[in-house]
Formats: sequence, C-alpha cells, structure tokens
Amino acid sequence: MLEYDFEEGVGYWASLAARALEQAMNEELAAHGITYQQWQVLAWIAHDGEPTQTQLADRLRVEPPTLAGILDRMERNGWVTREADAEDRRRKIVRPTPQVRPVWDKMVACAHRVRARATAGLSAAEIARTRTALGKVLENLDAVEARREKVS
Repeated sequence: MLEYDFEEGVGYWASLAARALEQAMNEELAAHGITYQQWQVLAWIAHDGEPTQTQLADRLRVEPPTLAGILDRMERNGWVTREADAEDRRRKIVRPTPQVRPVWDKMVACAHRVRARATAGLSAAEIARTRTALGKVLENLDAVEARREKVS
C-alpha cells in the first residue's frame, strides 16, 4: 500500500483550505454571473492598478493561454478591455470598464461574507499568524523557483 503523511504537510492543509475558499466564492459569485477566476482577475487589477496580461498570469499563477480564455469571457461581458501598451505594443494592459463597477461592489460583498465564514472563531492574532506563516511558505517556494530560473 502507498503511504505518505499527507496530514502532516502544510501543502495538504493549504490546498484543502484554498479549494474550500474557491468553492465558497464560486457559490457566492454564481448569483452574479461571475466565477472565482474572474473575481481574481478583477481583485488583482484592484490591487495592482493596470497590470499587463503577463503580469496578471504571473499573479494568478496560471499559464498565459488559460488567462487569455478568462479575459476573453470578461471582455465579452464588458468587464475588461485589453489595450496595447504605448511603450511596447506587444504587451497588453488589462483595464476594468465602468460597466464592472456595480458587479464589483457585489463581488466585494461576496468576498467579505466568505472571509467572515472562513475566519469564524479565529482571533485577530491567529489570523495574523496564519497570514505570516503562509507568506513565509510562498516566500520560500518563490525563492526556490527564482534559483531554478537563474540556473536555466
């Protein structure tokens, strides 16, 4: 029989939590005709300003063709535009449209509800420690990836 101590690994718990959060967000957002992936695109735009399509793919940790499909649907819905960068016409800047504003406010309310459900019973200190620990996990893994890219 195959053996592995899954439940001892941080990846096990982080993955389960991430999938549960994604499922909860998809359930909340479905009423507004949006998916969690589309929410993530808009959330990163809100966070970063007007990223390029490549920057968004990096932020979402998805392959560029995957993001292109998501953005195609979002453009059809009138929520974003992709415009050539004035300095480098090969790069596409992703911008939200005014049409997304009413939907955005509903999405933020969904995210707040899911966050409240996810953190129920946790103290502010526990939430802060969790953020710090997961941030360190990301930092460690990103450092390994950066070293790997440097060698390539």
